[in-house]
Amino acid sequence: MTTRVDWHTYFMNIARQAATRSTCPRKHVGAVIVRDRTILSTGYNGALPGLPHCEDVGCMMEDGHCVATVHAEANAVLQAAKNGVAIAGGELYTTASPCWPCFKLLATVGIRRIRIIRWLPDDPYPLAEAKVRPVASGTVVVRAPSWMVTCPRTGS
Repeated sequence: MTTRVDWHTYFMNIARQAATRSTCPRKHVGAVIVRDRTILSTGYNGALPGLPHCEDVGCMMEDGHCVATVHAEANAVLQAAKNGVAIAGGELYTTASPCWPCFKLLATVGIRRIRIIRWLPDDPYPLAEAKVRPVASGTVVVRAPSWMVTCPRTGS
């Protein structure tokens, strides 16, 4: 008899799967926006439509960051907007902590909870060990349990 995974693990596993579509070799990040146990949108980090992918032509670096890609969290928000899907009040599951611009975007569009697998060294929070970090916008960041399965493509 197989044991079903809980909802958080299920959605985080889908974020991990989305990360396998990433086209930037520096970071493979996937994101899923969910409300009421329903997937509203997904995203992964990759090049703008019509532009070459980092994995094909290399990264465009500025201040230690690849600026050629749209981040997974932003892509998930953009896909929802493109398809007319309301995401306010939703949760975002992502494989890595959002950068400060993505965090501001998520808080502004009304994402109430961000669930992450790992903190990136350049994330916006000074205490990466914190399990929960409420902010002025009301958005809360929650770190997922460390026993999450690893992504088959990235190994993270």
